[in-house]
Amino acid sequence: MNLRNIGVPLGGLGLLGFGYYAYGWLGVAAVSGGLVMWALLHFTRLMNVMRKAANRPMGYVGSAVMLNAKLQEGVNLMHVVAMTQSLGELRSAQDADPEVYRWTDGTQSHVTCEFHHGKLVKWTLIRPEEGSTPVAP
Repeated sequence: MNLRNIGVPLGGLGLLGFGYYAYGWLGVAAVSGGLVMWALLHFTRLMNVMRKAANRPMGYVGSAVMLNAKLQEGVNLMHVVAMTQSLGELRSAQDADPEVYRWTDGTQSHVTCEFHHGKLVKWTLIRPEEGSTPVAP
């Protein structure tokens, strides 16, 4: 089980308890406002990433080589979607773990990423041979 699934709610409850201990119900109201603002910031970022990804073809990236250079182990899927501004083409079975996604550019180079529990574990860059002709997206 992911520690974040337990730690974030317990941290929020701890902050609420501290707010009540320090300032009474006024402290609870202030901490609640801060927690709601934090949740709204994350929700807004998610919606902006999904709005940008909706305007691009699925599984398309401007440059697979640049994507390969920017990827880091341990980043989550939403971070990769934000970098590519496109949803990846799902290459694994639905709801399977690990999930495998692919992003392809105009030269048919593609990056295949493997996510385990939503975190990037490994990725591979495949470039076509020199003699092949590029296909427009």
